[in-house]
Amino acid sequence: MENSEIMAKIKSLTKEYFENQERGFVAGQTKVQLSPLYNWEEAAEAIDSLLTTYVTMGKKVKQFEEIFSDYIGVKHGIMVNSGSSANLIALSVLTNPNTKDKIMPGQEVITPATTWSTTVFPIANVGLKPVLVDVDLETYDMNIEQTRKAMSSKTAAIMPVHLLGNPCEMDEIMEMAQDRDLYVLEDSCEAHGAEYKGKKVGSIGDIGTYSFFMSHHITTIEGGMVMTDDEDFAEMARALRVFGWIRDLKKKDEIASKYSFIDKRFLFTTPGYNLRPTEISGAFGIQQMKKLEHSLKVRSENAEYWNKELAEFSEHLILPEERPGTKHAWFGYPVTVKPEAPFTKEDLVNFLEDRKIETRPIMAGNIEEQPAMREISHRVVGDLKNSRMILRRSMLWGNHQKIGKQEREYVASVVREFMEKY
Repeated sequence: MENSEIMAKIKSLTKEYFENQERGFVAGQTKVQLSPLYNWEEAAEAIDSLLTTYVTMGKKVKQFEEIFSDYIGVKHGIMVNSGSSANLIALSVLTNPNTKDKIMPGQEVITPATTWSTTVFPIANVGLKPVLVDVDLETYDMNIEQTRKAMSSKTAAIMPVHLLGNPCEMDEIMEMAQDRDLYVLEDSCEAHGAEYKGKKVGSIGDIGTYSFFMSHHITTIEGGMVMTDDEDFAEMARALRVFGWIRDLKKKDEIASKYSFIDKRFLFTTPGYNLRPTEISGAFGIQQMKKLEHSLKVRSENAEYWNKELAEFSEHLILPEERPGTKHAWFGYPVTVKPEAPFTKEDLVNFLEDRKIETRPIMAGNIEEQPAMREISHRVVGDLKNSRMILRRSMLWGNHQKIGKQEREYVASVVREFMEKY
């Protein structure tokens, strides 16, 4: 049997295997999962990479980079092994000695207090100081007025986070940055396909970042990407992700000619990391991109349904909103229990979990209250009232393409059952 025939049979059997795993939804018995799972197409593409034995960063990673950067609307996409690595690389580009107008050690980066740890920690990792500002309860995005108040003579960059796929007010953020000659680094790790006034998030600032972890809109198992239109930033990111060597650089021959006594395959132009992805991740990305728009459509339909069905409980719950001029990507469905409600967030979470509906907190909550922040030099603006409330009173359940009509109706019925007690 020819190898092509063997591969065709493997694909057929892989598809059959996955189809055998499919089960119908049974209310109260089937778990409503927080995140979707991949299917046979991704597994078959990954098996193809394994069988070639070319499994480190190669042509499939490059293909995925091109597909995703074209989708986002930027010139360059540089894939790495995680979204947190994407943030680290982006910040390392802006602080690199070879970067024109680099950010100097000790300067400040303004970012929201309600976020994930890997937004804030990389700021400190590169020798900069995080400045934490509060967020709005309806959007979970950084508050513009608090961001203005956070400005100081040491401010070098603003790092908005499009939390849970809800785009930040980028016009005002970009205006603030342009007035003060600041960099804007968009953390879009949870916002695949989200748009602000017709532009994909991650394409508006100087650099954008994405994550492709298992729970996200598309997954490469582990993975992330740095997005930019700046040629120099892109070249620096390509070097930094793999030891600082020149192999992937457009000017590699020009650089190598200056050091002819060094094997150009092992010529390092700047100190770097080893944050490269695998071909398995690239293979997943290629197949997942075919499903992204469908996922976004289902997520939007689910959120619209829950907003309508749960609106009558707005006396006790703050529901999420999609602002005019934006396209929300709906990474999960967040809910905040109002302080005056006759029940707690824990009451609601336990009720949902007991009925097979998975929940999670809103990322790290108020990151400033996390014990790890004791080891990081940082500055806080205001009292972070909303972020503190989100830590204590907010939660989310899953919203993705595997949650269809039956699942979303079941979730709404469970919330309704809970609310009827009050």
